[in-house]
Parts: sequence; C-alpha cells; structure tokens
Amino acid sequence: MSLVTRKSVDRRTLLRGMGASLALPALDAMTPAFAEPQPSPLRLAFTYVPNGVTPADWTPKGEGRDFELSRILKPLEPYRGRIVVVSGLAHKNGNALGDGPGDHARAGGSYLTGVHPRKTAGADIHNGVSVDQLAARAVGDKTRLASLELGCEESRTVGNCDSGYSCAYTNSISWRSDTTPMPPETNPRMAFERLFGADDVPLDAAGRARRLADRRSVLDVVLGRAQALARELGPTDRRKLDEYLGGVREIERQIERAEKDSRELEAPFEKPAGMPADFAEYVKLMFDLQVAALQADLTRLSTFMVGREGSLQSYPEIGVPDSHHPLTHHRGQPDLVERVTKINTFHVELFAHLVARLQATPDGDGTLLDHVAVVYGSGLADGDRHTHEDLPVLVAGGANGKIAGGRHLVVPAETPMTNLYLTLLDQMGVAVESLGDSTGRLAL
Repeated sequence: MSLVTRKSVDRRTLLRGMGASLALPALDAMTPAFAEPQPSPLRLAFTYVPNGVTPADWTPKGEGRDFELSRILKPLEPYRGRIVVVSGLAHKNGNALGDGPGDHARAGGSYLTGVHPRKTAGADIHNGVSVDQLAARAVGDKTRLASLELGCEESRTVGNCDSGYSCAYTNSISWRSDTTPMPPETNPRMAFERLFGADDVPLDAAGRARRLADRRSVLDVVLGRAQALARELGPTDRRKLDEYLGGVREIERQIERAEKDSRELEAPFEKPAGMPADFAEYVKLMFDLQVAALQADLTRLSTFMVGREGSLQSYPEIGVPDSHHPLTHHRGQPDLVERVTKINTFHVELFAHLVARLQATPDGDGTLLDHVAVVYGSGLADGDRHTHEDLPVLVAGGANGKIAGGRHLVVPAETPMTNLYLTLLDQMGVAVESLGDSTGRLAL
C-alpha cells in the first residue's frame, strides 16, 4: 500500500520578492491528494476592430457546418473547428434614433452595452453597463484583477470626437457604470506592471522613473522562490511552471526591445513608452499579455480595442498607407474597397495569433482555448454606409464545452447583439435578466 504525500499548493499562491509578485498558472499540485479536480474557470474576452468591414468579403458562403470561410476570415482556417461565425446580429441603439451624425461614437458606446449613448461632448455622458463589467460584478472578486482593458491607440475620454459625441464613447467599449467608462491601457509596460509588477505601492512619476532606471526583471526578483517551489513539484507541474515563466520572460524582452526602439513614427501613430514601432508586433504583444493574464487566472474578463472607433491608423506594412477611416468611405470605388478589405484581413490575421496562443497554452484538462469564449467584431457593419445591422461577429473558443465550433450560425435579421452576450453570461453562471435592448438568448 502506498501513501500519497503530494504537497498541495494554494491556488492563490504568489511568487514574491523585492516588491514584485507573480501569480501562478493552474498546477496539478493545486489539487490536494484524493480531491476531485476542479474544473477550469470560464474566461470571457472581447476583441474590437474599428470602422466596420467590407460585408461581401466578410460573410461566409453556406450555413451550419457546411460553409466556406470568406476572404477576410481565411486566416482562421487552421482554427475553423474552434470558431462560430454569427450573421444577423444588430445594434439598433447604434443608429441615430433622431440624434443625427455620430455613428462611430454610437458604435463604440453601444457595442458591449446595447444602449443608445447620450449625445454630448460634455461631462454629462450617459451610456450603460457593459457585458464584461456585469460579469466582473459577479466573478471579479475571484481574481487579482476584476477585468482587464487593453488597446492599441492612445485615447482620451473628454472632448468632442464625433459630431458632438464625447470621446468617451469612441475610445472605450467597457463601461463600469452608466457614467464611468473603463479606458483601455495602451502602454504594454504599464499593462505588464499592472499584471506582474509591484502595483500595490503607488509611485509618482519620479518614483516610477527611478524604478525603471534600476529595474530588474520580475522573474529575477522572484527567482529564488520559483526555484524553491519547483523542487516541490512533480515533472508535469515543473514543465508547466517553466513554460509559464518562459512566456512572462519573453513578454518582458519584447517590451524592453520596444523601449530601446528609437525609430521615429509619423502621426497618427503615436508611440507611448514600450510600444513596438511595428503595429503587428504591438498587437501581438498585447494579445500575449492577455493570454498570460488568463493563464495565471489574474483575471477572467478582458476587452481589447485594436483601434478606437473612427481610427486613422495606416497600414503601410500591407501596402495600405492611407488612413483607415477615410478609406472606409469608398463609395464603392474598387481600389479603395480593396484596401479596406486588406485591412480587415490583416486584423483577422492578428487575431489568429491570439487564437493560436490560446490553443497552445495548457490549462487544466485542456487548453485555454477550451476554457474561453472570445468575441471578435465591430460595432459597424458596412463602414461606408455606417450600418449597424448584420454586424461582423465571430466567437472563438469552447467555453468549457458549451460552444461547438466549426459553424456559420445565421440568426433572424436584426436579432440584438445583446442576446449573444446574455448567452455568454449564462455560460459563466452570471444571472442577468436583460442587457441593453436584449430580447432573449441565442442557441450557440
């Protein structure tokens, strides 16, 4: 008869040292001997792309499992079985409804709330609580961060950004309350330190500068504890820990390389400290930060804006030096439509990096992709006509077995997008009766 003496590691254990702390990924040793394995938590994430798409090049041919990925979605072909493309969803509260111009602001403001934002450029902004923040109210206390908001364009929350609408609507898709947007963090260094650094002791600008000047790697300052812990783990857990720490180290290196990059960039591409000059590298780095946060269960809720609504980002690396937003007003001119489609396809290529990373990251009895639902899309359908019906929507991930991938789901025209969100909240075990203009649930 053998005696099991495996030492149990608490799920909330942190590696600490010299003011830094590092959360751990899920390890077998976190399950006590003879205890029933705990299911991996369901994570919910949203990736937002601005200015709509070219609808004809987005919508797949065929329905159900018998469908063909469109040109824009083709980069996701390797993950076809892990995605559901949804056609027919709409945000009616993104329409003018008597408020005149301002579709970009309404697209961003209504995207996760399903609410028609108040038209104002002043301090009296009013929107609704977003789906991620409703979930955060229910499960946010289980993790270090209730939610994570990231983006790739510097933004502000005050002033007029679209025909009399506050910048808060174009620059934030996450809203903690009717009047409180959650601006995305666009600086990878700041995001990294929020996740892995000493964020329990606030520093002023001078203090932060001194710390950066004499900064050691987060992994360096917790290395002794990591080595001691590794000696207590079995071979499988040691491998998981090594892979996780290796991923954190690589993120640190990417940020350090970006900080040393002195290349000059032309407006409107603004470079905060630690932001890679190459846009694709920048987006992938932010995706990697999300994966690391989800893997360590630092948060279970994430929103990411590839660009703010009405984005002027240009893409010379794919042969499109024009600003994104003006291009979308192509009036059907073939060469301009082609450039917009190239941008749309490029965004999906970048999103495929996230899906690949989630699929390659072990988590519990599967991978992170098995235990997440990631919604990808935009608050506008046709960027030329500013339509808010038949929005570009896809969901990646298995949601703990609750979503069967490899399908093109076509729902009745003008079904509220918020119906999808209610379904995802149900899957997380978050009881919400309604959200924005919701009318029910979807059968995912």
